Parts: sequence; structure tokens; C-alpha cells
Amino acid sequence: MERIWQVLEPAPQSFLNEHPELPQTVANLLFHRNIKEQKKIDEFLQPDYSQDVHDPFLFSDMKKTVSRILQAIEKKEKIIIHGDYDADGISASVILVSTLKNLGATNIEVFLPHRETDGYGLNKNTIQKFINEKVNLIITCDCGISNIEEIKMAKKNNIDTIITDHHSIPDILPEAFSIIHPKIDKNYPDKGLSGGAVAFKLVQGLLKTQQQKNKQLLDGQTFEAFEKWLLDMVAIATVGDMVPLLGESRTLTKYGLIVLNKTRRIGLQKLLLQSRVIQENGTKKKEIDADTISYQIAPRINAAGRMNHASVAYNLMMTENPEEAAELAIKINQENQNRQKMTESLVKEALDNIKKNQKTKPILFYMGKNWSTGIVGLIAGRIKEKYYKPAIIMTQNNGEITGSGRSINEFNMIEALQEMPELFSKFGGHPAACGFTLKNNNLVNELQEKLINKFIEKTTNKDTTPKMLIDAEIDLDDVNWELFDTLDKFKPFGQANEKPKYLARNLTILDLEPVGKDKKHLRIIVKHNSHKIRKTIGWNLCNENNGCCTDWSKKLKIGDKIDMVFEIDVNQWNGSRELQLTIIDLKKITSS
Repeated sequence: MERIWQVLEPAPQSFLNEHPELPQTVANLLFHRNIKEQKKIDEFLQPDYSQDVHDPFLFSDMKKTVSRILQAIEKKEKIIIHGDYDADGISASVILVSTLKNLGATNIEVFLPHRETDGYGLNKNTIQKFINEKVNLIITCDCGISNIEEIKMAKKNNIDTIITDHHSIPDILPEAFSIIHPKIDKNYPDKGLSGGAVAFKLVQGLLKTQQQKNKQLLDGQTFEAFEKWLLDMVAIATVGDMVPLLGESRTLTKYGLIVLNKTRRIGLQKLLLQSRVIQENGTKKKEIDADTISYQIAPRINAAGRMNHASVAYNLMMTENPEEAAELAIKINQENQNRQKMTESLVKEALDNIKKNQKTKPILFYMGKNWSTGIVGLIAGRIKEKYYKPAIIMTQNNGEITGSGRSINEFNMIEALQEMPELFSKFGGHPAACGFTLKNNNLVNELQEKLINKFIEKTTNKDTTPKMLIDAEIDLDDVNWELFDTLDKFKPFGQANEKPKYLARNLTILDLEPVGKDKKHLRIIVKHNSHKIRKTIGWNLCNENNGCCTDWSKKLKIGDKIDMVFEIDVNQWNGSRELQLTIIDLKKITSS
């Protein structure tokens, strides 16, 4: 889908006058990201762990939650950590189990649901299993806030449930023993924490309490050291779940990346080796950053839950055995390759149908036959990107129809589903993404009709034309190491703090060629107003099934003039590095 390019206005003089210490490039980028107050500017540019990470006891239920967990540990009650099957839920589970064991919990197990047979969150079969096993305490992470009936069933059978979650809040809250949820708690400043970060806040509460009691950790570490070594998992959870990288989430991720670059988790080291981030001799090809999590680590962790069972990824993060870690890392890497191949094939099938039958519909639907529920969300995301329309992909498995949706900025998908709860036996998600199971298989047409009506109702007065916001128009000769170092201060990049985008007009193509194993990427050599040449790379610009509507290798030739939107990156190899422009979008200039 072709997007309208919108070059943002530079920061007004009044803003520059208020902050004379800021270079204009920095001031513009802060202004575009709505970071305008001095406190927020300081927190953004100079995150400080000691000042910008909030007191966990700002959560109103934190004190009673900590007390209940410590009581369970002391009395050797049976504790279940109920996680989720994605990178966020797995990371949260690792954070909680590691901590509780180090605090002395001996009767503790983790339960990660199987995506196909258990679905998202708690279910009554699982609760019955816990009842049979005489569980005393359930601690959820990255799930639970929508499981009203399941938690009521647990309570009726004398099982306390502590919810740690961050997903959209239902109208009625579960009758849990306590709830740690930033969107519910009015006292908590950062509403955008990931599930893993919420679990980490609980851990902070536990550690702080035990430290005040002069207790010791079983492994002999100081409380401060143990806490900070968990930040690699917090960073994976936060970037992997695509929550806004602002405020406390940004600070936790910034420090988490420092820990991740020297992680002591043997499983994570082996996974980085499999993904070729780390070489056989142990050296890193480049600094591990948020992109490494987004494109290398999180997809592999997610692949375990999508293709098999999330326990494989959980065990990889928890193991201290190098041989087991190597075997699990190889298995996960293979699962990720299988996931990629399957996704490519099924995206093509869905797109073929949509091109023929649905291109004019405001929401795109497709029902796959016996598709893995683990990849329907990926397919929905690819279709949404291609057409910039909400997409719902469904599949029928085990007699039930489950689906996953991805939405555009202008349409809150989970809000729409919350207004038609009669259609679902289970649903949940975020404004941009949802998952659901239909109450019965005859509701597909009704879902389509009601959701389209909701879309029309909610977007009638909104401009849903896809736009690409660009930070500035510049000359390629102005792209230098000084500018790169300035942009480096804005890392880590992610939701609500995307990499700065720049526009250069009237570039001349000197050379171009498809590159990569499947020739899906495009390298273009260009020059601007001087004789200086620039190397650019466009990922998937020759892959029409990956959201790209045009195979640019066929549309462009040497000598053509183009306008280009790009991000500034660095390419490293054999100890050398050079600036590289990553193409985000192109327009061919037609001669008049």
C-alpha cells in the first residue's frame, strides 16, 4: 500500500528557546516524539536506573502480594507460575521462577499453555488440573486479567490467584487475591509496561522486602546484582511485545541491553550463536540492540510456542547445562526456519484470495484450513501491512474456530471486540492486535458483519489514508558520522520512538541488484548533488508477498531518478564499518 509522505515541521522557535542546550537535530526529534517537558527530556536522553525506575510499592496491591508469596514460600505451599507462550510471557515466567527459587521456594512449577490445545490465558481444564494437584497459589504473568470464570473456579477451591498482566482491561475484573496491572492502578506512573516488566516490578517488591529483613539469596548474590542480571529478560519482553519504549520501559530496556550484551544465560548465548549474532569464537558481529531482539531473538523464542511448545524456549532460558542449551538452541532455530517457510506459503494463499475477492472491503478476512494457530497472527500482520487495512485470519482446529487480528492506528480492534462479547468464548489483546475463539462455528459471518459495521462507525470522521511520518528532508551529503552519533542517543528504538526517517529527493541510480539467498532484497547505489556515492539496502523490496506491492528490481534501472525515505544505519564486517542507508520507501520520478 502506497503511503503518503508527510515531512514533519521542525520544532518551533519557542521550543528551541526553552531548551537552548539542545542541538536543533535533537530538539526536532524530541518535539516530533512529543517529548517536550524538561523532566521527560532528561529521562529520555539520560535514563538513570536509580531515579527513573519507579518504586514497586506504588502498585496498591504490591504489599499484600509480596506478603502472600513470602508466606507461600515459608509454608512450602505449592506455587504455579502460569505464563504465556510468547517472548513476553516466557520472559516473565523466567523472571518470576528464577527469583522465587532464589528466595527459597521449593514447591514451585511453571505452566505454559499450548497454543493449540490450551489457548491464551487460563482455562477451566487447567484450573481443574491445579485443583487435582493441590495447588495453593497461582501467579499469572502476561495473562489472567480476562479470566473471570477461571479465577472464580480457583477461588472456590481455595486456590489464591495473583494476577500480573498488562493487557486491555475488561469491564469486570476477576476476583483475584491481588492484581498487579499498570493500566488498572491509578497510582502507577508507567501504563505501558510489558508483561515481563510487570513481573519484574513484583520481583523488585519481593527483593526489597527481603533485603529490609536482612535475608539472603540462596545463590549468594547481593539483591541489587541479582535484580540487574534479570534485565536481559525484561528487555526481551519489552521489545518483543512492542510496547512503547518511553518512560520506565525505555530505562529498563536501555539497561537491559547492557546486561544482554554480557548475558550469563548459557541458553541465550547459544541462541545468539545460532542466529549468528555471536561468532564461534565468542565475539559479537555488532553490539546487541533492540533490532537484535526484534529480528533475531524474539522471533526464535516465539517460534517455540508457534510451532511446538513454549516450554522449549523457557527451558533454554533456564538451563545451566551447556549441552542441553546447545540442543535446545538448535531446535528453536529449526522451528523458526520452519515457521518462516510455512508463513510465506500461507501468506501467498491468503493474498491470492484477498486480491480476487476482498480488495474493496474495509476489513480483510480469511479462513485457513487446519492452519497452525501459532502463525495466523503473523499472516494477519503481513496482510495489514500490504493493504493498510485491519486483517482477521481464522482457522478451524479441534472443532473450534480461532482467529487473530492486526489493526491500523485509526481502529482500536480490542475495543471493538469488547463491544460484541456474545460472539466469543474467549478473547483478548491490544488496540492493534487481538486473538479470539468463536463461541460456535456459525458466527463467522456475523463477526465479519459486526466488525465491519464497527469499523465504519469508529472511523467515519477519521482519515485512514496510510501516512509515513518523516523527520526531515536532507541532502545525502549531510549524512555523516556526526549525524549518526546524534541519532545514537535516541536508542533503543521501538514503539513510540521509531528510528528517525529522512527524505532525499532526486537521487540518481548508479547501480542496483537483488541480493540475499532468495534475491528478495535490493541493493541500490545512488548519488545526490555531489559525486559522493551512497550504498543503500531495501529489505524485501523484491518480495511482493511481504507487504511490498512492487518488485522494485523490475521497475527500476540504472540512470533512473528516485525519491527515497531512509533510515541511517551502520554496516559492520571484519572489524570495519560504514554508514548504510536502509530504504523504507521509494518513488520513481517520471520524466515530464
